[in-house]
Amino acid sequence: MSDIENTPEQVKFADFGLAPEILRALTDQGYVHPTPIQAQAIPILLQGRDVMGAAQTGTGKTASFSLPIIQLLLAHASASMSPARHPVRALVLTPTRELAVQVAENVAAYCKHTPLRSTVVFGGMDMKPQTEKLRSGVEIVIATPGRLLDHVEQKNISLGQVQMLVMDEADRMLDMGFLPDLQRIINLLPKKRQNLMFSATFSPEIKKLASTFLTDPITIEVARSNATAERVTQVVYKVNEDHKRDAVAHILRQRELKQVIVFSNTKIGASRLARGLAAEGMKASAIHGDKTQQERMQALDAFKKGEIDVLVATDVAARGLDISDLPCVINFDLPYNAEDYVHRIGRTGRAGASGDAISIFSDKDERLLVDIEKLIKQTVPRATLEGFVPGGFRSDERHGDRRRDRTQADRSAPRSGERREGRGDGPALSPRREKVDPWFLKPYEPTRSNGAAAAAAPAAPAKPKQKIAALLGGLPKG
Repeated sequence: MSDIENTPEQVKFADFGLAPEILRALTDQGYVHPTPIQAQAIPILLQGRDVMGAAQTGTGKTASFSLPIIQLLLAHASASMSPARHPVRALVLTPTRELAVQVAENVAAYCKHTPLRSTVVFGGMDMKPQTEKLRSGVEIVIATPGRLLDHVEQKNISLGQVQMLVMDEADRMLDMGFLPDLQRIINLLPKKRQNLMFSATFSPEIKKLASTFLTDPITIEVARSNATAERVTQVVYKVNEDHKRDAVAHILRQRELKQVIVFSNTKIGASRLARGLAAEGMKASAIHGDKTQQERMQALDAFKKGEIDVLVATDVAARGLDISDLPCVINFDLPYNAEDYVHRIGRTGRAGASGDAISIFSDKDERLLVDIEKLIKQTVPRATLEGFVPGGFRSDERHGDRRRDRTQADRSAPRSGERREGRGDGPALSPRREKVDPWFLKPYEPTRSNGAAAAAAPAAPAKPKQKIAALLGGLPKG
């Protein structure tokens, strides 16, 4: 592996030799100068090299791999309506539905003036429209792994002509247990192809995965690994565990925040906090894995339009949300996985803008904060929450929440064979896949608390690093 460290100055997209159709689309988007990761990655990818790209979230990784893909595919582009003339040549894998949609929107914008076709497939939605689009012929497919395999099993898509594979947020996919699905997908692809891996963080497990399917890759790191954006101001407030909801409400009122994402570790916690804020007269809504995809998309759309001021979310929203001018994110819960802190606060301070990242923690969260500071190699400033007086939430609302949460926890307890929160890409595995790979359904502790079972135990669950390492050891080359 060789590394690229120097970023060209005053480079323009026109300097890369991109097709006029692509440059026209970039002009439509208002793009002139590439970001550092784009300036370094695009020329290398245009040469057909494999790349590992690491950059802070919000720095333009999607365009880094999308633009070279479109440029290289234009040589094979056809204006014909025949599906046979539009085989899948590029595959982009993402860990969550939200990120898949975000990438697909960007790719569609970049392809706007070309004959290339693209589509996105993810779980939680009816497969029929996705099937129709796939069978009509598309060159670029953005997908979550589980739903992609569903389409493969139903013979809606062929991966035999894929020339480029992209793993976006690969660390997140491993952390969410996607390795078995990734194995199956890689085995369906041609051995000769270009491979790209982009993420904001690269753990040792990710580097080992990269060594199994990347060929002589170039590593591009435009910032210190796991670093947070310099324009994001970080602060933590320590409060009693029982007063954390009061603290969030106080911060929202004190700062008069009108567009903020609040992160919770659990689905139940997200719903409870959103209900409490709404009861206090705030325009709040929650998104998490128990919501249907349509409900999640509606909530996101309302948030972007300003119809909702506070979006309470689990880590399904930690990546893939590109919301312009998002002034603040709040960690109601510190994440169990320190890398998720980097991605959460990366929702603000994007594209050179400034932002605030506020975290609330109690005595039981001390270890999580230590892990975060060790990862980002800096101490997050502690501060006192001025003017804070606990008791903003009515006690009857709290008791009602507890009763509802216990009922919801009973209803949402995972059944055997179901995917856990975080997979976010469809229904439980089909019976045929269960028979082929029964070991995959063996229960294990999640890396963060997003489900009802985890919500019942406040202690942080163990990370499945050893299991990931064991699986990586058996991953085939190519």
